[in-house]
Amino acid sequence: MTELAELETPCAIVDLDCVERNLRTYQEYCDEHGIALRPHIKTHKIPDFALQQIAIGAQGITCQKIGEAEVMADAGIGDILITYNIIGDRKLARLRTLADRVDLLRVVADNEFVVRGLSAAFADSPKPLEVLVECDTGAGRCGVQSPQDAAKLAGLIHDLPGIKFMGLMTYPPNGGTARVEEFFRAAMAECEKLGLECPVRSSGGTPDMWQAHLAPVTTEYRIGTYIYNDKSVIARGGCQEEDCALHVLSQVVSLPAPGRAIIDAGSKVLTSDLFGLEHFGYVVGHPDVTIKALSEEHGILTFDPATQPFEIGQRIRIIPNHVCVVSNMFDYVQLCRGDIFENPAFVAARGKVL
Repeated sequence: MTELAELETPCAIVDLDCVERNLRTYQEYCDEHGIALRPHIKTHKIPDFALQQIAIGAQGITCQKIGEAEVMADAGIGDILITYNIIGDRKLARLRTLADRVDLLRVVADNEFVVRGLSAAFADSPKPLEVLVECDTGAGRCGVQSPQDAAKLAGLIHDLPGIKFMGLMTYPPNGGTARVEEFFRAAMAECEKLGLECPVRSSGGTPDMWQAHLAPVTTEYRIGTYIYNDKSVIARGGCQEEDCALHVLSQVVSLPAPGRAIIDAGSKVLTSDLFGLEHFGYVVGHPDVTIKALSEEHGILTFDPATQPFEIGQRIRIIPNHVCVVSNMFDYVQLCRGDIFENPAFVAARGKVL
């Protein structure tokens, strides 16, 4: 077994007891409220964790890219939703191959171009591809802009060969639960005018995970960050510090001036994604220390010059602002239970951006 002191820094440490507690706690919440949980694997990108989520009760998984879905299918996962507009002959050919390998594959679309491409790729398929219409409920990203637009696109999906309209999907902004309920109800009414049912109504987002039941129209919830949690989830009231399963282990390499320390975790580890917060993470046990700036290989910590909380060679743990992008920076994460480290886990879907 590896000891903490033997780990090379910087690295990512994952507390398995915390992971299991996070997964079970939210699965119990979904079970209590009759919501199907479809976790997003973009946070961890590790097949064993996805299989664990399903074993606990998740109905399937969410992926953002075909490459991620292919990795998960290789691990035997057979129920996959890809929440991204898929465009281009090569990607559509891979999607068709993927559909033949799994029990259930769903995708989303928010425009006619994407829908027609999906139809062309699956026109001769013995099993139609299930498609959800993506709706913009305030996040200002992808999605049709009105319930009427949702019904219009749903009608096109229904009329084209090789694909099947299955319902609605959205990724709302923080605090957008009520808008999801309003938009989905209106879109369902518009679809009903066309004789179309919407059996799947998919929403998501870790920041509002404890409010998911306040949009009872939702049939499934997609959530990623909850497996690890991070500083952003703490800041938005979704968890406590002790619920953060992934820490970045870093080392103090220089104390060049009073009130300043340099660590070996820069933007290539913590990333430059502030995720709407100030500074670049939380130093565990040092609430008065700020990760002020990052260069590629250096992190700059600042603190009261009258104090000196660090010494050169000291190891520190950092809770990142946005754990999803940080876990994607490592080929492996170090798994532990308390002070006992197990074999590291390969982040198999890391970098699968296609």
